[in-house]
Order: sequence, then structure tokens, then C-alpha cells
Amino acid sequence: MHAPTLAQWVGNPDEFLISYWNSRPGVFQPAGGGYSSFTLDDLDAAISTEFFREPYVEMWDGDKLPTRKFTTARTVARSTPGGFADARKIRELLDKGATLLLRCVDQWHAPTRTLLVSLAEELGRHVEAFFFVTPAGRQGLPLHRDDADVLVVQVAGSKTWHIHEGPTDENWHAGRVTEQDGPRPAEILRTTLHTGDVLYVPRGFAHWASADEGLSAHLSLTVREVGAPDLVDTLRALLAEELRLPERPLGEEALTATAARLLAHTTERLAALTPQELVSRARGRGRAGMPSAPEAASFAELAARWETPRATDTSPPAPRPVLSRESTGRGAV
Repeated sequence: MHAPTLAQWVGNPDEFLISYWNSRPGVFQPAGGGYSSFTLDDLDAAISTEFFREPYVEMWDGDKLPTRKFTTARTVARSTPGGFADARKIRELLDKGATLLLRCVDQWHAPTRTLLVSLAEELGRHVEAFFFVTPAGRQGLPLHRDDADVLVVQVAGSKTWHIHEGPTDENWHAGRVTEQDGPRPAEILRTTLHTGDVLYVPRGFAHWASADEGLSAHLSLTVREVGAPDLVDTLRALLAEELRLPERPLGEEALTATAARLLAHTTERLAALTPQELVSRARGRGRAGMPSAPEAASFAELAARWETPRATDTSPPAPRPVLSRESTGRGAV
């Protein structure tokens, strides 16, 4: 499999997909370290703008903290919207041991968006990015399961991960693992990631982590898989493709004829559809919902391009009008 984006985290993509994908966790130490498109400098840049806001920023301390504890309001056009990340409050909470979480980094950080577009093409899945910062000696999120395969890239500091068993059947849910879910799943891997290390956590495998040395930061690349609701929505959209029916047929005969056309169209579509194609279409719809790669041209380049005709225009400049004392009502110019 030609997957250069995936390879920079797991080495040999074919070996990874055969030996680990969907089946067991693994730790990888690629030459030069696992690449991260987002760094602590990028975090500083995002927060320092004072325009960054929830729901893209969260803070956790055992549980999700109320937004007011780490955001502030701004005065904009005589209104006072809230939810803007407050760098001072965030720093104070980090000093007290809270974890900072940035959601959907790919939606607002162009290099990460570009990276995830490539990874999504290689894996045929919808991919999102999250960034976590946890102080030394503190746990991030509680034991939980993600509805996604996760590649964790350690960006700074170190963090110890505890990976527990995956679901035993399809009756599982994403989110926190509690006593109501039954016996605590057995731990199957404990590992400490250092800067540049990469951890793979299969979809549904319970896990939690705690920071060790320094301020721990990692980028989580979450590879989403479709479920039954996605298949249903995709099938509904597929059956409606190229179907044009009158919205309000008049009379019994017209209504029956409309129903007949609907059934014929549906029967034809279903007869040609395979389970594999339905799954593929559902995954494609997921990828289509990702932010597209940034435009190649920047506004600065656009401005320069628009200035080009003037720079290359060899025609003599038009004469400037001479203003008389009478036309200006002032002294001669």
C-alpha cells in the first residue's frame, strides 16, 4: 500500500494494517520522530489571538470544566459575546493540574487540515485532529472508549498510557467507562511515550493516560468509521438520487402512480447495490464532510497578482487635470 502520510507515523503501512489495524494497540518510533503538524508554538499563536473560542477549546479536571472558568467575553459591535479563550485563566488552570483540549484542529489550522486530507485519502476514512496538554503528574481524561482508531503523536514531555481490552461485542458505547458497564476491562498494554513516539489505539479499546515529565502535549489523529446510522443515511440519499416525484399528486390515481414510480426506482437501485458499495459510499460521505485542503493562493499573492497588470503596463500615464482657481474655490494648486 502506498501511504506516505501514514508511513511517517507507523513505518511500514502494510505491516501496520495487517498486524495492528482494528485488532491490537502498538507503539512506533519512526526515524526522526513522529511528525506533528501542530506544536506548542502553534498553541501559543492560537490562544494569543484572543479570538480563539469554545467549542474548539475545553478544559478537564476529572470532569469537563464549566466554560466560564477558562473563557471571557469580548465587546464586538456593541454586543458582548462570550466563550473566548482567556490565556491567563487557562494558564492558571494548567498550573492547578487541569488538562487543555483543543478540538477539531483541522478545521482552523491549515497545515493540519492539509495533513489530514492526505491521510483520509490513504485510509478511505474521515479523520479529525485533537491536541491535548496535561501538566506533569496529572491524568487527562478518565478511562474511556473512542468511536475511532487513534494515532497519538507525543509532541512534548512524556505521558504514560494504559490501554485496556476492546469491546467483546457490538453492544458498546463511546465515552467514559463506568461501573454500570460491568467489570473494568483488563489492561493489555502500559507504555510511556516520549517526544516523537507514536501510539496506536484501536477503535473501542478503553484507555487513559497521565503525564510524567514536564508539560505533556500530544496530537491525536482520530480515524472515524461509519456505523449503522451512517449506512441508513447513505442508503436514503442513494435511493433519492435522480428521483423526481411530484410533491402533491392530485387524486387517487396520481398518488398511486407516484408510489409505483418510487417503488420501481427503489427496486432498481437496491438490485444494483452491494453491501461493499454501501459501506464505501458511507465512508465517502464522511470524507466529504471534512474541511477541504486550503487554497494554494494567499490573499497576499492575490493582491500581488492583481497589481501585475499595472506593473507591466507600458502605455503613458493619463495627464492629470489642472485645477484652476475658479474650479476649486481656493488658491491655484
